[in-house]
Amino acid sequence: MLTLSNVSLTLNNEYLIKDFSAEISAGKVLAVMGPSGVGKSSLLAYVSGTLAPEIQGSGSVTLDHTELTQVATEQRRLGLLQQAPLLFPHLSVMENVLFAIPREVSKSLRREQAKAALASVGLEQHENKLPEQLSGGQQARLALIRTLSAKPQALLLDEPFSKLDKALRQDMRELVMKAVCTHQIPAILVTHDEDDARAMAFQTCYLSGASNT
Repeated sequence: MLTLSNVSLTLNNEYLIKDFSAEISAGKVLAVMGPSGVGKSSLLAYVSGTLAPEIQGSGSVTLDHTELTQVATEQRRLGLLQQAPLLFPHLSVMENVLFAIPREVSKSLRREQAKAALASVGLEQHENKLPEQLSGGQQARLALIRTLSAKPQALLLDEPFSKLDKALRQDMRELVMKAVCTHQIPAILVTHDEDDARAMAFQTCYLSGASNT
């Protein structure tokens, strides 16, 4: 369970978000919608511990009874998918996935897990390529399995499908939902697309100014 309680964000002493609360169960997706500049991405940044210094945040974020606001960013075990895949351009497809797998896993098992992850999204024949040699859809799939290979306990999805065409968008929605259900992790999806919310979310919150519904 990922729980946000009375989360508020302010910029220049004005509220972006005020007293936002939500509960996201394992295997479920909460969609957060609203106009640009209302604080949707900043909400994810507060959860992940990467909030811009000019924005002040308050409120509780708990994941399985752990108060994340008291935990260092790199120890929060959250997976983040954004508009751009943010792959390491100098690393091969295989190396991008290997980089994400926890270091406590043995070298041989890490490679076995990486191969299985690539096969799960049809990239097993591309492991030696660089990211720039992949199509946009392939890069998106690689970004997803790299994120999942880090074994996150929750997913934060910041407009991850916005640069994909309609067919690829549907494929990626299905892949992400399959991952959320299979791994039984909660997820927050920030999107401008009503179709994303309808296809994925068990609940949708609409942000407008310093309010939410």
